[in-house]
Amino acid sequence: MRIRLLLITAFVTLAGASRVFGQNVISTAVPFLSISPDSRSGALGDAGVAISPDANSIYWNPAKLAFSEKRVGVALSYSPWLRNLVNDMSLSYLSGYYKWDDKQAVGLALTYFDLGSIEFRNDQGGLTGNATPRETAITASYSRKLGRTFSMAVNLRFINSNLTGEGLFGQSNIINGAQSNPGNTAAGDIGAFYTKDMNWGGKDINLALGGMISNLGGKIAYNNTQNDFIPTNLRLGSALTYNVDVYNKFVLALDFNKLMVPTPRLVEEQRNGRTVLVNANANKGFIPGVFGSFGDAPGGFSEELQEVSIASGLEYWYNDTFALRGGYFGENRNKGNRKYFTLGLGFRYNQMGFDFAYLFPQGYNSPLANTLRFSLQFNIDQPKAGTRNDITN
Repeated sequence: MRIRLLLITAFVTLAGASRVFGQNVISTAVPFLSISPDSRSGALGDAGVAISPDANSIYWNPAKLAFSEKRVGVALSYSPWLRNLVNDMSLSYLSGYYKWDDKQAVGLALTYFDLGSIEFRNDQGGLTGNATPRETAITASYSRKLGRTFSMAVNLRFINSNLTGEGLFGQSNIINGAQSNPGNTAAGDIGAFYTKDMNWGGKDINLALGGMISNLGGKIAYNNTQNDFIPTNLRLGSALTYNVDVYNKFVLALDFNKLMVPTPRLVEEQRNGRTVLVNANANKGFIPGVFGSFGDAPGGFSEELQEVSIASGLEYWYNDTFALRGGYFGENRNKGNRKYFTLGLGFRYNQMGFDFAYLFPQGYNSPLANTLRFSLQFNIDQPKAGTRNDITN
């Protein structure tokens, strides 16, 4: 049963255990936390740590919320997942924020990952049970300006991974003689954001820099024998906005990501008279595992560099109403080998917005082929200064 569940989560991000893919790939529990939830960043090659703020900033970098020009923002996103393999998996994301003054903002987000339905069978192929796996994360956010151009933020997150039970928390189940419980843990994020308006060659440009460490939290357990790391991630990036004129502008975004999770180190052990390969780093504690992840790759510094993925995108806006987007995501072939292009578009009308993204992988027969994302946004502008509802008063 446990191998079957590992395969399910491995195919979620195409980064499974090394014994599955024959590579020294980092695997984690709850990999749905690493799936880009919204269509705008999804169309920019999964870059988003430094682009302009909206309700989805809670996922990418909550520090951006303090610089939002809107008082209230709500976003809803939906993506059928691995639709070339199955037809019943999907990711849903609901987020919103509120600015109570010019320096502070709070937010709340809900991530819901539906893994469809699975059957459990014994060694003889007989049906032993059914399950409807579901995973959920609830995030609360606080963002504050620390100057005219700089802000920081924190997220607090509760994570529930119910791979064999019914309902949100489910119950302990016995599948093929093995006990499995819903996994629960808590995690936090730390984000920073810098933005600066400048003039270059008579044109207005904006340079933004962002950084975020996400999913800093305890390991998650589904039974009493093993705890698994969650996808703690370091994301650093920039966004350059070039205003051609009052109607046209371009945004260039570039992000770098590295999982702060121990790299697998396979060693031979004797168990019951047999030689087996085991991951010597699997039992590391949270603190030594996360902060030691920058120097634990068996291949040394060159392998550490292989664990850095690149997300890049270009966005064109006309009159802040219509957007065209394209991007590319690249990952080393030894660390998952996800490589794909993205395209998308967006519309804004009054307080409403719609975004769409389409992913097509580099290469053939990728489970990520034809991935679609749909997002809706609703925003309320800041009251004008001097009015009775001016939130700065």
